[in-house]
Amino acid sequence: MDEKDKGLLLSLARDSIKSYFESKKPRLDEVKHLSDKRGVFVTLHDRGGRLRGCIGYPSPIYSLYTAVVEAARSAAFHDPRFPPLRKDELDSIKIEISVLSLPELIEVSHINEYMKKITIGKDGLIMEGAYGSGLLLPQVATENEFNVQQFLNALSQKAGLSFNAWRETNNKVFKFQADVFSESQD
Repeated sequence: MDEKDKGLLLSLARDSIKSYFESKKPRLDEVKHLSDKRGVFVTLHDRGGRLRGCIGYPSPIYSLYTAVVEAARSAAFHDPRFPPLRKDELDSIKIEISVLSLPELIEVSHINEYMKKITIGKDGLIMEGAYGSGLLLPQVATENEFNVQQFLNALSQKAGLSFNAWRETNNKVFKFQADVFSESQD
């Protein structure tokens, strides 16, 4: 994705949140060409760089521009880990967008194979189990200095499963890559 389109999507995400406060629809004229269905996450950080919200769609169920609108608004107002964003906070948040590739099942005959099939800093992970599912973006591993096993343990916890649920063959682990970009620091 080129820099112009990244800038348009970041502007769209911010406008989606701002227009929500005004009970309006976001402006879509400049982004209609970004209509391919893609998985997307929008992450909000406060002025101190702390997480303020993160919601997205791992599967390509919406056009890219629709997914950005929905994810931005959900990250701002519906992330259950945080209170809804206040209007006076809008100017102090930094928006990051992750556009995902299609998730691919990591097939292993032994759990040790995960160590060779997952690349820290490149791969994000999804776990699906009978009793829960979870997703961690690629940047989570680098931000927390995880190795592959720590990343899988954190994924298991995110899925609401036991710490070592990734070792159980009935739980499926998928990997994906993401094009990650954010607003510039002031």
